Amino acid sequence: MRTYVVTGSASGIGKATADLLVERGDRVIGVDLRDADVEVDLTTADGRERLVTEVNRLSGGSIDGILAIAGLAVPAPATVGVNYFGMVATLEGLRPLLLESDAPRAVGVSSMASLQPSDTRLVDLELAGDEPAALARAAELAAGAETANLIYSSTKVGFARWIRRHAALPEWAGAGIPLNAVAPGVILTPMVAPLLATDEGRSMIEQAVPMPLNGFAEAIVVARLLAWLAGPENSHLCGQVVFVDGGSDVVIRGERVW
Repeated sequence: MRTYVVTGSASGIGKATADLLVERGDRVIGVDLRDADVEVDLTTADGRERLVTEVNRLSGGSIDGILAIAGLAVPAPATVGVNYFGMVATLEGLRPLLLESDAPRAVGVSSMASLQPSDTRLVDLELAGDEPAALARAAELAAGAETANLIYSSTKVGFARWIRRHAALPEWAGAGIPLNAVAPGVILTPMVAPLLATDEGRSMIEQAVPMPLNGFAEAIVVARLLAWLAGPENSHLCGQVVFVDGGSDVVIRGERVW
């Protein structure tokens, strides 16, 4: 039996992943704002510190996998706090607990939105680790009708680039820990339900996120990929952002993959 930490475990992709791992006989320490083993707010420094403290206590000091899934999709600074800084803090803060595992694994969630327009300044501030300035920049973007939608995509670009920067370093690959990410397309979760509630909204999403292979996906589709990436079978994937998007990446980028 392996022990996994799953953030965002109370709903959506996080819940589907936690449920799948438990069904397979593994132990899950769920993390979310509520209805979880560890209830914390990952937009705050206190919440991130408490995450590490509580997971350390509940696990006895050793875990086998981190699945950083918690995220927001609102045009507000909080999205930056969770999707980038909370994601990175989860992976970095819990990484020492992986070191006693025979097959340590770590995976986070980017998005096909990383292919969409983003704000270069916000991405640069994220990667520089300057959270106050990044939140201030997000507030500026949120105030503009034409720029607010850049916040979400910028967090996903930033996180994908963080994965690429860190996966091959001594503390990850050098310690035998595969570090990767998934990039979902439109997944049928409570987070996107409001966007799909009207014909107009659904049409807008279909145009922005073309998914020619089987259309919008259920959360379990992403959960299965996350579970494999966090499992012992995954020994050599390093720094990959794996698109599970029904073909959006192919439609948008075509043959251009680098």
